[in-house]
Amino acid sequence: MSERLWPRAIGWLAGCGAVFYVGYPFANWLASLRAHVPVVMFDWERSIPFLAWTIVPYWTTNLFYALSFFLCRDRVELASHGRRILTAEIVAVACFIAFPLQISSVKPATDGVFGFMFEVLVGFDKPFNQAPSLHVALTVILFDLYARLLPRWALPVFAGWSLLVVVSTLTTFQHHFIDLPTGLLLGLLCLWLWPVRGSHRGTWHVPQDQRRRALAARYLAGAAALAGVAGLTGGTGLWLIWPALALGSVALAYLALGPGLFAKSDDGRIEPATRVLLAPYLAAAWINSRLWTHNEARSVPIADDVLLGRFPSAADCARVASVVDLTAELSRPRGAARWTAVPMLDLVAPDCAALRRACDAIEAWFVAPWAMAAAPRQSRCGWYGPAAWPTSTLRCAICGRSARGSH
Repeated sequence: MSERLWPRAIGWLAGCGAVFYVGYPFANWLASLRAHVPVVMFDWERSIPFLAWTIVPYWTTNLFYALSFFLCRDRVELASHGRRILTAEIVAVACFIAFPLQISSVKPATDGVFGFMFEVLVGFDKPFNQAPSLHVALTVILFDLYARLLPRWALPVFAGWSLLVVVSTLTTFQHHFIDLPTGLLLGLLCLWLWPVRGSHRGTWHVPQDQRRRALAARYLAGAAALAGVAGLTGGTGLWLIWPALALGSVALAYLALGPGLFAKSDDGRIEPATRVLLAPYLAAAWINSRLWTHNEARSVPIADDVLLGRFPSAADCARVASVVDLTAELSRPRGAARWTAVPMLDLVAPDCAALRRACDAIEAWFVAPWAMAAAPRQSRCGWYGPAAWPTSTLRCAICGRSARGSH
């Protein structure tokens, strides 16, 4: 770290530390005032052993936390990391206040060094502040940073240690299992919200497209239904929170955030954090794309050296020199050839600017023997076929039709 970054790093550490050491005990205090604080625990958790020595990896999060701000290589990386930490703390504390839970496992008496470490922990941490586990969320954020900084040989070691830290939240009787996946989702949400390069994902723009609003309402209704079932059934049914979160996120994409919600890069890759966060929806979208097209040709020629087809597999990519990808929710297969992504939301008319970018991409690759335009399933309506022609006059005409909602 350069000397110019030290004051900023100290400022971020002080700010994030202040939020934690004020908000965390405040949430604990509010929960202690309640006559009854619920417990969410699976029966099998009673067989989890108490391992006193795992307090050591549990405590190392504090060390990695403090050091992380001083290891960032530039202002952009430091700002992104600081925002992630701060967001995790604020969201976690808000959840602790809104939905307080408590740990029901009783820690056995522990002496020696481990006992001293537990005494220090108990002096600050009470049996509340459970879901989402802030410890797990911070571990996810810290791993993302250290994975970029450590040499390749050290990465498996740090990954194993991070996993041990997550397990230690159970074996120190600090958390129940439900706190871990919710903490994981919170950490991934922070990674998605604050990318390493760039400001944030939350570019809010509400279009005047009734079709998009109707689809957003449907996805939101599905998310609410799944969340309701999860709350009513409890137990294993709580896993429905994951697809509920995914559907709610997609509703936001249609309502205001657009295809940027899927965090798809220009070369067609969806970021790992987004893949995990939206995994239920992404898996369903891929299956749906295959069901809609299983009786149709994988691709059809629409112009000289230009094919239009469904989202290609690795085998399909072997037949073409380049791919122009119009999907937002599908990530490119491994080993694919040259790839350009122009993400568009499914089932709605794309905007003129997106169509122009797709046409520009096809024209840019037109020196190749074959180019394929991979579209979502609505390509069956012919939205992307004419737009893929490498002819400027026709391209402008198609864009004009799209702007009027004609397809």
